[in-house]
Amino acid sequence: MSRLPVLLIGATLLLSSCAMSDRSEDTGGMPLDKEGFIVDWLMLAPFAIPESSGGDEIDKVQLTKEGSVTPKAGDTAKVGDKDGTWKAVKAKDYELDFNVALGGPHEDVLGYLVAYVVADKELTGVTAAIGSNDESKLYLNGKEIYKFAETRTIAKDTDKIPGLTLHKGVNTVVFKVINEKNDWAAALRFLDKEGKPVSGLSVKLAP
Repeated sequence: MSRLPVLLIGATLLLSSCAMSDRSEDTGGMPLDKEGFIVDWLMLAPFAIPESSGGDEIDKVQLTKEGSVTPKAGDTAKVGDKDGTWKAVKAKDYELDFNVALGGPHEDVLGYLVAYVVADKELTGVTAAIGSNDESKLYLNGKEIYKFAETRTIAKDTDKIPGLTLHKGVNTVVFKVINEKNDWAAALRFLDKEGKPVSGLSVKLAP
């Protein structure tokens, strides 16, 4: 066999390998942390609310179809009369600290987080374990599954919502969080029937 056909075959195999690698990256997701917390999010924030009215504001729809939005990084959206841009952020701990992600403190504000949770099979009997500072609302696949309408500090698994189903493939999570004063943070993980972090999950930042 001459040298030219050998080179052509080698190049073809290399291109094929690269294409397979690209497809693998496209379908894969980012891992959760070692305790199962979502640490990679899309964030839309901050947006001012009337002072000391977080309990009222949590039920107002400031973002059109807020429970069923499917953004990706760089998309723009209007919250109230202010425009914002969805940005990819990564938590430094189990919770996403909005003020750290934004580079400074913010009070009397609200923000949104979105993550696309990918399950390798359908999972039933799942529990959403939630923490927030302060008020918060959580949507799963377009359905409101949780609301907290008071002030508090952030902690792991403050509230648990059992009996959920994660579909095989992509599950859209929308987390709305309000801060009145001081810290502003959110934490979420999914637990199995034994109270352990659900295995076989990853996160994507595009639908």
